[in-house]
Amino acid sequence: MKTHLIEMFHFNMDANIKLVSTIRAIPDNQEMLLHLSHLANCQYKWLGRIISLPEADAKSWWEPVYTPDVLVEELQRSTQHWLDYLNHRTEETLEDFITFQRGTAGQGQASLKDIALQLIFHSFHHRAQIQTMIREKGITPEGIDYIRSRITKKGES
Repeated sequence: MKTHLIEMFHFNMDANIKLVSTIRAIPDNQEMLLHLSHLANCQYKWLGRIISLPEADAKSWWEPVYTPDVLVEELQRSTQHWLDYLNHRTEETLEDFITFQRGTAGQGQASLKDIALQLIFHSFHHRAQIQTMIREKGITPEGIDYIRSRITKKGES
């Protein structure tokens, strides 16, 4: 599972950055930038719930909204924090339950594995929303499918 999670974080980062490249040239792209910024902010916020990550407290789930250049850096940085964290964990500790504050809703608890999977699945959700926004602008978005990324990496067509 650890290797799979690390691979998925790499995939998510690559797919998110690919979307930044696509939306960079689209006029009126603020809502798209909002959703992609949200993904970087979520990675900071969730890791901040697990470990002491000073920059996590300064961010909300939805703000700041980054410019395309800064967004690429934030996606890389927030992902790298997760990769570093996961690389120092064992398979067994992925099942550890983390207790965290859920804003005003009180405390919650989830396994480290489930938190990581939540971030990955949440990214798929928002990328699909952004792909729809791109299509609504009359543009055919570039493919960011998981299987397409796996085929490309293996050198197949």
